[in-house]
Amino acid sequence: MPHVVVVGAGFGGVSASSELAKEGFRVTLIDRHPYNTFQPLLYQVATGGLNAGDVTYSLRYFAARHQGVRFRRAAVTGIDHEAKQVLCDDGVKVGYDYLVLATGITTNHFGIPGAAEFTMSMYTRAEALRVRDTIFGSMEIIAGRSDPNSGGFTVVVAGGGATGVEMAGQLAELKQEALPKTYPELNPAQVHVVLVEMAPFLLAPFDDSLRKYALAELIKRGVDVRLNTAISEVHADRVDFKGGESIPVDLVIWAAGVSGNPALREWGIPIGRGGRIEVNSDLRVLGEENIFAIGDISLTVDSPLPQLAQPAIQTGRFAAKQIARLHRGVPTEKFEYHNKGTMATIGRGDAVLQTPFGLKLKGVLAWLGWIGLHIVYILGGRNRLQTLLSLTSRYLLPRRSNAIVGDVMETPKLRAGAVDRR
Repeated sequence: MPHVVVVGAGFGGVSASSELAKEGFRVTLIDRHPYNTFQPLLYQVATGGLNAGDVTYSLRYFAARHQGVRFRRAAVTGIDHEAKQVLCDDGVKVGYDYLVLATGITTNHFGIPGAAEFTMSMYTRAEALRVRDTIFGSMEIIAGRSDPNSGGFTVVVAGGGATGVEMAGQLAELKQEALPKTYPELNPAQVHVVLVEMAPFLLAPFDDSLRKYALAELIKRGVDVRLNTAISEVHADRVDFKGGESIPVDLVIWAAGVSGNPALREWGIPIGRGGRIEVNSDLRVLGEENIFAIGDISLTVDSPLPQLAQPAIQTGRFAAKQIARLHRGVPTEKFEYHNKGTMATIGRGDAVLQTPFGLKLKGVLAWLGWIGLHIVYILGGRNRLQTLLSLTSRYLLPRRSNAIVGDVMETPKLRAGAVDRR
């Protein structure tokens, strides 16, 4: 059977590898990390609700469970199109008959001065842990002061999409419920959560009624929501807005946009809007016969897909089936996305959910749907069980302090002095 190389082990890469294994192909799955990360729950890791191990799954275990799949830990640095080889950072060249690119996305700072240097993102396990340790390390410092009221802690969340709303809501909940019990010396009023969005609304893909509901719920939870507000520059201890206003900050969490890795431009493949790889309707890269691009990094020229988990999963399975068709000498098909809806959680017992069939839910029912769907799509039975137990402990048991904390930073700086994010 032909050899298929899959680059990237996110939703798309894992989905493609599973389907290719069913079809009997020899598969090499390459990723720079030895684990798959369930990104939709990284904000729970960042706020101490879940352990990092709950949302990561060993790719070696994944390969062992799928006959014909082998895993290689490496960072891909390029493609030799003539020799049909993937070039790895350790000098190894992996030959392929078919290639599936599922490299995912990275943070897009839109060229805003200081954003790359002085903000944190949450697209990887390491980034989420960094955010967590910054938050709880800073709380330890404030609580240890002779006068805890002498200085506050301000978090700015940049971006009013699902990630920004979920993070801001969770931080507000952390402030109201966990901090008073965990840090009795600390006055919760000294902790400020600010959500900044340049559009006049939150959650752009949602119906206007759900947008307004999410906005009202965040405000009710004490989040300072600033719409129609654009960031002009980020400094170590403050954020400047285009209107001329500035606010002092201790932590800026960047959830304002994503883009493909700039290194992809050197791989000899067409790159379109947002740094994404341009593909045809059958998900083959423009101008290529045996190279596919799927998931967040894929840009269908005539019908762009949202950068969500479901499109990644569906494109992964579809690309695998098209490779099987090519191997059999059968023409490829056109990809059709089946929209199953979208959702975002706001906090305990509260979420918004929308389906393409007109169903709109908010509150507890949407929140229960959010929990159920996320549990189903996590890889590994142990991870599903552990995540369910952790979320149950955090949300359904009597309210108490149950935050999972990690190492306290050795030299964090708070205003007077901002958090050192270097």
